[in-house]
Amino acid sequence: MALLNLGIVAHVDAGKTSLTERLLYEAGAVAQPGSVDAGTTRTDSMELERQRGITIRAAVTSLSLGELTVNLLDTPGHPDFIAEVERSLAVLDAAVLVISGVEGVQPQTVAIWRALRRIGVPTMLFVNKVDRRGADVDRVVAQVQRRLGTRPVVLTTVTGQGTREARVRALGLNAETVVEAVAEADDTVAERWLGGEPVRAREVRRALRRTGLTPVVCGSAITGAGVAQLRHFLSDLLPRPAERDGPPVGTVFAVDRDGHGRRAWLRLWSGRLRVREKVQFAAGRAQTVTEIAVSEPGGVLVRPSASAGQIVAVRGVSARIGQHVGDPPRRDRYRFPPPTRQALVEPVEPSQRLALFAGLAELADEDPLVDLRLDEQQGEAVIRLHGEVQKEVIAALLEDRYGVEVRFSGTLTACIERVAGTGTAEDRIKERGNPYLAGIGLRVEAAPVGHGIEFRPGIEPGRLPPAFVAATEEGVRAALRQGRNGWPVTDCTVTMTSSQYWPRQSKVHQKFNKSVSSVAGDFRHLAQVVVTAALRRAGTRVCQPVERFDVNLPPDTFDAVTALLGRAGAVIDDTAATGEYLEVSGTLPSARIPSVVGALPDLTGGEAVLTAQFDHYAPVTAEAPPVLPRRGPDPADREGWFRAVPR
Repeated sequence: MALLNLGIVAHVDAGKTSLTERLLYEAGAVAQPGSVDAGTTRTDSMELERQRGITIRAAVTSLSLGELTVNLLDTPGHPDFIAEVERSLAVLDAAVLVISGVEGVQPQTVAIWRALRRIGVPTMLFVNKVDRRGADVDRVVAQVQRRLGTRPVVLTTVTGQGTREARVRALGLNAETVVEAVAEADDTVAERWLGGEPVRAREVRRALRRTGLTPVVCGSAITGAGVAQLRHFLSDLLPRPAERDGPPVGTVFAVDRDGHGRRAWLRLWSGRLRVREKVQFAAGRAQTVTEIAVSEPGGVLVRPSASAGQIVAVRGVSARIGQHVGDPPRRDRYRFPPPTRQALVEPVEPSQRLALFAGLAELADEDPLVDLRLDEQQGEAVIRLHGEVQKEVIAALLEDRYGVEVRFSGTLTACIERVAGTGTAEDRIKERGNPYLAGIGLRVEAAPVGHGIEFRPGIEPGRLPPAFVAATEEGVRAALRQGRNGWPVTDCTVTMTSSQYWPRQSKVHQKFNKSVSSVAGDFRHLAQVVVTAALRRAGTRVCQPVERFDVNLPPDTFDAVTALLGRAGAVIDDTAATGEYLEVSGTLPSARIPSVVGALPDLTGGEAVLTAQFDHYAPVTAEAPPVLPRRGPDPADREGWFRAVPR
């Protein structure tokens, strides 16, 4: 049976979840369509999704369209979850972009369309809500051409739009209006049409599949009008994935947990995956697949194997989102941008702190967009985020799944520190108040941007037990989580230049005695003092996140918007026409994004659409860079550290 992995994407409240429910109902997969308002949808499983009527986590369900099996991915529409949308898009064969027939093209519609084009996903548009008062299909189609810069080909007609009696009729592919629209982009069809020759449906179908044209179907997910026509065109026009032989190749696009434990969701691109087979994700060790469940029209069913094109949930592997088995197609490699905001999360009941830590660790495992930093010694958890709604999601999951109610501190822009030069420091046993039976010398040097933290044992592996070298590295990395200004330090090389230790000893007639023997903790604790001293001599620069932005705006608002961007510190790189709108792109500090987003509607009458994604970190030029208050003992204060972290 042929397979099609199809994404349903849209701006918030355009009706994508309702359309998913209607498609399931029309295919006989459910007895009646679920309701977003009533909280009975199949794909919105989280309580917060039902309460707010929005999709937060991508969900998979399957249905049959004749001989075609369609795996439907219902993806988020809120701007805070655009990364969730993109990682789902990466495993699709095609997509349906839902647009409200009343509100028309909205800001997130433009953002999702850009992502679809960038990744290269064939897309069909569904103009929804034609039964609602104020629906105007012609206006929306004109908006699509102006705002999205594509050539729409309308494949249906609507009568009675704006009323509950709205009806939809499919046009034949050889209908005059369809052929005329296709002829604008396809020379073969244009030549036959202009020459007065009949244009066959298969020629139009071929043209729609290979050109930049965008098929448009109209309807109502609530009443079902136009959904039968949509189902027909889905199976008739959208490309099918080619079956590929060879070793199994797959992409992990989601991780979740059910009553039986952890599952990793994969899209298989080629080959066959079997139970008990060993697979390797990224550069990790080979892992054994203990169970395979395949998304099918009857549900997610346990199977002995899965083949190319299928969406599968596997157990027994510790794979994370974005990792691959084998070598997938280039467009399916998704790199997650680092979050640019951070907040402190605390339990309302202090006694639930350990439960909070355990819950946050599981959530971070499931979602790479949750960047978690736990300080168990201080009982604090710092979480880095992409938006304010993520706080609500995390709070709701912690309360629903783990019974922990939490509160967040004020959100800050998440900066980093980079090493400016080179610095060295050394501490020896029993000197300068050192209470540890360890001696360490360290050199800190700046490394290229993107290098991360590299620890080099230097000549010490031959002189120092491996456990002490490993403990030194642990201490170094722990200290670099908070630099001189409190931000994480990165892009540096730390090298051991000397070491001392007292060998394992015992007193007469006694076993091992810690008081006269070095232990790993000595090196772990002292390393933080030494690397902090070396870092002080090397110096650091606080760097703030800078995002690459694109603003889609009406030409008559260009001067006002560019003035706003200039005041916010933006650097404009390019301006280009997209349909009848302008596309202004450049870079802007992340801290300024909220103020720009807040000002754009008034300047442009709600017409401008800004999308932004992390691009790089740049040094803060202010005389007083932002400082993050230190959590826990400060290794720069030697005496205070030695008192707080005794041997």
